Amino acid sequence: MNNKLKKLPVGIYTLKEIIGNNYLYIDKTEIALNVINNNKYVFLSRPRRFGKSLFLDTLKNIFEGNKELFKGLYIYKRWNFEKKYPVIKISFANGKVSSRKELDIEIINILEENQKSLGLECKDTSNVSICFRDLIIKASERYNEKVVILIDEYDKPILDNINKLEQANEIREGLANFYSVIKGSDEYLKFAFLTGVSKFSKTSIFSGLNNITDITLNARYGNICGYTQKDIETSFLPYLQGVDLEKLKTWYNGYNFLKDKVYNPYNVLLFIQNDYKYKNYWFETGTPTFLIKLIKEKNYFLPQFSNLIVGEELLNSFDINNIKIESLFLQTGYLTIDEQIIDEDDFIEYKLKIPNKEVKKSLNNILIDHLTSNYRYQPIQKLILKSLRNADLDNLKEAFISIFASIPNNNYTKNNISHYEGYYASILYAYLMSLGLELIAEDITNKGRIDLTVKIEDKIYIIEFKIGNGNALQQIINKNYAQKYMNEGKKIYLVGINFDEEERNITGFECDKK
Repeated sequence: MNNKLKKLPVGIYTLKEIIGNNYLYIDKTEIALNVINNNKYVFLSRPRRFGKSLFLDTLKNIFEGNKELFKGLYIYKRWNFEKKYPVIKISFANGKVSSRKELDIEIINILEENQKSLGLECKDTSNVSICFRDLIIKASERYNEKVVILIDEYDKPILDNINKLEQANEIREGLANFYSVIKGSDEYLKFAFLTGVSKFSKTSIFSGLNNITDITLNARYGNICGYTQKDIETSFLPYLQGVDLEKLKTWYNGYNFLKDKVYNPYNVLLFIQNDYKYKNYWFETGTPTFLIKLIKEKNYFLPQFSNLIVGEELLNSFDINNIKIESLFLQTGYLTIDEQIIDEDDFIEYKLKIPNKEVKKSLNNILIDHLTSNYRYQPIQKLILKSLRNADLDNLKEAFISIFASIPNNNYTKNNISHYEGYYASILYAYLMSLGLELIAEDITNKGRIDLTVKIEDKIYIIEFKIGNGNALQQIINKNYAQKYMNEGKKIYLVGINFDEEERNITGFECDKK
């Protein structure tokens, strides 16, 4: 790599360090100016490691009037840096709290840091709400300007305890009490910006802040975090000499917040830093164990992630007492928006999908572990891929049978999961999806739904699953499912698979070719 290129800001979330030490910075100040000029109270939800903290720090430096950091950037000649505002910065990104008491202690510590930076002192540091309001009022009076409040990872204390319902609710109430101070201090405030992963309903954590503007799915701010394809082909191009940009896009692009599809910044930076090695950089920073547990508890099977269409209300809130797995997967970045659908009556729905190859491979590998307790899945994956490419259906059958033969007996003894057709389908779906293949579950035709369609190179596999002795292959033939793909000029293979709940394996595997 060219030594004259700017350094990459891996793990750096402060604008001063990036600009001062000649790191590469993707200019987000036009969006920042737009946000500031058109809103007063703002909320933004994005998955972890998406650049929220850096954007928040950019806002901080704008309001504090640190003009020298913005030389050459969009905002430099468009903002009055002479006017400086006192900024209260609150971040829950570091550390973990496990109770309301620990939360209050953490908040008091954060407020004390802000008192020092602003040269102020609260009269009561034992009460979270009183201290916060006192700090806002004194900051406004001391600097003779309205106050800016920036809150990073506002929901982390709740999400850290999401599998402990009593603690999570207790912490949620504490945060709701804290955030309600913002609304009550309106006359002293210039601007407030809150970021997090999840969006809780206004009737819970935002009950005292119902005038906040949610820009999470506002197309105007769709590129507020993440790198666009234009960024890759301009600012990052010197760093990507010899890289297949289409392959890079397949692996790491695909997140959609209703404007351009964007890359998670963490992936791009680590990919370059690691000499163009394709790995699951973002996914490896935290295994979604709670999500996996939720899937198993609710018998939520993987094929349901295909062709998911949800209403706007599902995306607008998250309730820890009534968790909707689709909403949780979307907000945490394991699903993204594929398409926005607005009908003739102006009802809005969203079609969801897994964003890219990294998430497909990573999520499904972990689900294979949890669904099958099989940690030696790579040899089987290779055999499946080779069999599909070569249309070697005998080896494909053996690969599928070996998957179920490797599942420990105790996976079945504690539940009746073997009675669910979806369980077997989910396991095969997970293996196929982990290979990055194009899959269509519940594939709609004019005669019914194909259980699973698999596309690879010049071949299409139409697969039907049955529990018991039903003739799966005959159903494909009788309903003429292959007709849907006859005009694609590809070889079509029909595969009927039967599972036996006593044998806990495949007992029927019939094939035909169109």
